[in-house]
Amino acid sequence: MRRHRFGRFAAGFAALYVAAVSVLAVVGLVTGDLVPLWRVVADPNGYMADEIRAWPWLAALLVPIAAVQAWAYREVLRGRLRGEPARYGREVRLLRVALYAMSVYVLSWDLPIPYLWWMSLVANVVELVAIWLFFRVLRGNPRRWPQVLMLVTGTLSVVHDGVITIAYQSGNYLFAGQNWTWALDALWSVCLVALLVAQARDPRWNGATVRAGVIAVFFSLLSSGSISIVAFGGAESVAWELLMPSLLSAVSVFSLVWWARSAHDLGTLQPPSPRTEPVRVRARWWPLPAVAIVLPLVPAAVNLAQGIPFWLGPKNVLGDVVREFTGSEATAYWFALDLLVGVGAPAVLILAAVRRRTRTLLRGTTLSLFLLGGVGAVSAFTSEHSTFFGELWLYPESLYVEPGATFPYESAQLLSPGISPLWYALALTASGLILLLLYAAPPAHRIRHHVLLAGLASTVALCLLPAADQARGPATDCDLPAPWEVDTGQAAPRELTAEQKFVCSLRNHDGARGLHVFPATTPDQVVLAYGRRLCGVHTRNDPRELARLKIGRASLTDPLAGICPSATAIVEAAKAKQDEEIAAMQADAQAMCDATPRHRPRIKPARAIRMKEPQWTDYGVLQTYEGGEEEAASDTDPGNGLVSSSRGILAVMTHPDFDLCVTLETYTRRPPVETKGWDEVVEVGYYSPGGEIVLYDSLSGTELPNLALDGRKGHYRIRVHHAWFPWKGEAESGQRLLIMAYPGKGDKEVVHRKRR
Repeated sequence: MRRHRFGRFAAGFAALYVAAVSVLAVVGLVTGDLVPLWRVVADPNGYMADEIRAWPWLAALLVPIAAVQAWAYREVLRGRLRGEPARYGREVRLLRVALYAMSVYVLSWDLPIPYLWWMSLVANVVELVAIWLFFRVLRGNPRRWPQVLMLVTGTLSVVHDGVITIAYQSGNYLFAGQNWTWALDALWSVCLVALLVAQARDPRWNGATVRAGVIAVFFSLLSSGSISIVAFGGAESVAWELLMPSLLSAVSVFSLVWWARSAHDLGTLQPPSPRTEPVRVRARWWPLPAVAIVLPLVPAAVNLAQGIPFWLGPKNVLGDVVREFTGSEATAYWFALDLLVGVGAPAVLILAAVRRRTRTLLRGTTLSLFLLGGVGAVSAFTSEHSTFFGELWLYPESLYVEPGATFPYESAQLLSPGISPLWYALALTASGLILLLLYAAPPAHRIRHHVLLAGLASTVALCLLPAADQARGPATDCDLPAPWEVDTGQAAPRELTAEQKFVCSLRNHDGARGLHVFPATTPDQVVLAYGRRLCGVHTRNDPRELARLKIGRASLTDPLAGICPSATAIVEAAKAKQDEEIAAMQADAQAMCDATPRHRPRIKPARAIRMKEPQWTDYGVLQTYEGGEEEAASDTDPGNGLVSSSRGILAVMTHPDFDLCVTLETYTRRPPVETKGWDEVVEVGYYSPGGEIVLYDSLSGTELPNLALDGRKGHYRIRVHHAWFPWKGEAESGQRLLIMAYPGKGDKEVVHRKRR
């Protein structure tokens, strides 16, 4: 076994760290305080300490993360291999110093020290030196493009980070609100990839070092920021969502391992590794490889013919996860993947694999096709559960945003145009199966996971085949214009047919009544086919069939009333019965008001109106609104229980559950007071600023004639009479209301008769 200079010390430190974390986990579970464990493993500065509770799952998660951290510390501390150090020259020694300096800087993130902004600038300088030295050290490689790409992108990325740090420290939020800055954020990952390609071809670095760098690039895409803590809500949020950024940051130790191992390897004489020529598979008959190449182009051509160059679009669960738990860099790469698959780019990858026919390229291509097929299936089957909310970043709004939608966009406002992603998934999986069939390794070279992968891919393809066979057709727009939009001419009136109303009812979670809810983009013919099947269930009324479907016939009646004759007959019969009951109640109320005695004025009024039909109120208040919004918002509850007034506001209180028989009288002078036959008589002063003393109830639609004398403005006296009277019909009781109005000054309230 190869031993390192400080291997024992590094192993002892790692073991001690794991033991300490395990003790903290046990103590935390016993005492119910996991904050010390949390701060040691994931949050040294305690930003999220107040959110930590005694969750057993958190302790079970932090201990394995600590084991990964311990392995990283061991990789850093053990140093180079023992023996004669490698002599690669002055530039290599300087590069080792820069790499170790970067390792120390990354290690400082895990120390409970306050953030010092100038340390980022020091790290930027060290990174620039390391990039230049990498370029110089790697100049002997036969292929120069990785080094040049690494130098250009790395320099731009580090300079961009330094400028942003200085700008933020000075209070100047440079590039704030600019959508193109994701390109600058993506430069560092491009630099690392180019550097890893060059490292993999250089014998001075071990393959394990390169693999650690690849994993570091992957975790850099998952992290929303290097040392930032992002909260997704308050105390009511789901715990793992709130703590996910800190957990990802805690397990993202592979960049530290890569920096340190890159330095260790430069100080060690690596054993010579013989380069083997790639094994090429025998060429196959071209029709089948051509089918594998063409299949991903078929759904892409259908979408492009409709002007849609994307595969999944912004409304899918996997895209939500990328946007929520990663930064702009990973989101931009996800967008690029969506665009490349949408235009058929996998066909180019398949073509390259078929032309070169190396086992590594064929395996990578086959695995990529199967992974893309799985992504398409997951996105298609979970599209209605998307939780997208916010900005439609990079995607064109003309394709995916409903007309009239306002920013920030909600998930319900996003469209899903184009064919189903399942068609892409089926095509990609079928191409992968063809490659696996044509270029699989001989039986002697196959291993178990190859057989398992082939069986799993076949099963996925068979599952996707019936699911992808979705008929396409028009989908009704269920958003009708509001009445005020029609009245103002901003929108044209639009009526839905009975079938369209049924379709819209099954796209509304509140109106589906336990039935299946379809996405907004489901064609009408699919929803109607589902409705006609339910119509057959409703018509047969078979108890065993209803029990098997776990649905009641009564719950089907209202949704199916427009498209199913049996349900329509039941609804119409119930409506007719309800109309008869309402008509009987209205006739009884009319007879009650007709039977009440007419009021005989003692002096001749200027105008007297006896309302022919019974009136009613929604909540027992008839009110005028001449005084504007401020006066209308004032308290109009009368202390006498019947009437109150203020400037422009007159309110009459009645019982909301019984009909009103109303008489209105307007006089030119004060009429005599009448109390006989009335339960309450109250007189108040009222100032009419507009000469429109119109009592009404906006909720019930009741509106009484104008009480003002020929539109006269100014002071009035309002006398209100109220009485109950019995009735032998359905109403059992009614209310009589007599309101007198005449010009007169004075705001004094006079109660002529109190309620007993």
